[in-house]
Amino acid sequence: MTNQEWIRRVLAHDGAVPVPCNLMLSPPARAALERHFGTEDVEARLDLPIRMSGPASVKPLYALPERFGGRVRDEFGVEWTTSAIDRGSPVGPPIAEPSLAAYTFPDPTAAYRFEHLGAWCAANAGHYTILWVGDLWERATFLCGMENLLLWSALEPAFVGELLGRIAEHILATLDILLGRFAFDGIAVSDDYGTQKAMLISPDAWRRLVRPRLADVFAMAKAAGRAVFLHSCGNVRPIVPDLIDLGLDILHPIQPEAMDILDLKRTFGHHLTFCGGLGTQDLLVRGTPAQIRAEVRRLQNEMGEGGGYILEPGITIQADVPLANILALIEAAGL
Repeated sequence: MTNQEWIRRVLAHDGAVPVPCNLMLSPPARAALERHFGTEDVEARLDLPIRMSGPASVKPLYALPERFGGRVRDEFGVEWTTSAIDRGSPVGPPIAEPSLAAYTFPDPTAAYRFEHLGAWCAANAGHYTILWVGDLWERATFLCGMENLLLWSALEPAFVGELLGRIAEHILATLDILLGRFAFDGIAVSDDYGTQKAMLISPDAWRRLVRPRLADVFAMAKAAGRAVFLHSCGNVRPIVPDLIDLGLDILHPIQPEAMDILDLKRTFGHHLTFCGGLGTQDLLVRGTPAQIRAEVRRLQNEMGEGGGYILEPGITIQADVPLANILALIEAAGL
């Protein structure tokens, strides 16, 4: 069984296969594992079954200060702080008024975005390959600033709908190129909708503003036979039925601090694969290796029952997670 076949069987809710594990690593966590294992390719060393990439950006996810300085502007014109430990913060939104009259979207067909992907897809054949295609609501927060976007969602919903529609067009144009040129298994959208306790906007507002545009992206991928992976931090429990209705395959990262993940499994486990669920706010940071191994086994047994579960921390492993705890996770996961 190849890694690709393994994940396909998990998504088909085949309870006879082991629970796979995926890891997303911040630069400090990656560096710690590289030093420990003596490798520059942690994914290959651990033989992670899922491999992820996507179109290149002017600002990489982790823009290091020594390369980019203290600030960097991405292709959408958003200014970010840089950081040696995380992705930095968007501090310079280019849209200051509820109007697109003065704003120009970047070219989704720009050649630099795709130059690396042919070789990457070939190198990762046999693994389950997922390509990030962009962000929708989250991109709107970067473009406008969170406070403005939330205000305009209530006071200027027509503008927010127009903005999200234009962002969706950029994603769809990107996806059209990916589907035409490359062999891969699924797409991923990064789109945080939740806070620790509730959604950023009401479920009804999400259904009016976000769902129609997300539906277009999911539909294009599904029509081409690709799986759909959605990342949304926080509590998104109210819209999980909507996501199922849209054809979502994998929901990530199901933060246990924000939602009852066992309830998610009981209620929606026949329709979705869940990816995540291992606490990162407290357990991985302050727990003991023994506690982490025990929680991994519990998740494998309870969330993994009947298939449809991929073990992963509830968010990217950050700089505050001790190496011993990362290694306990890796050991218990069978990597």
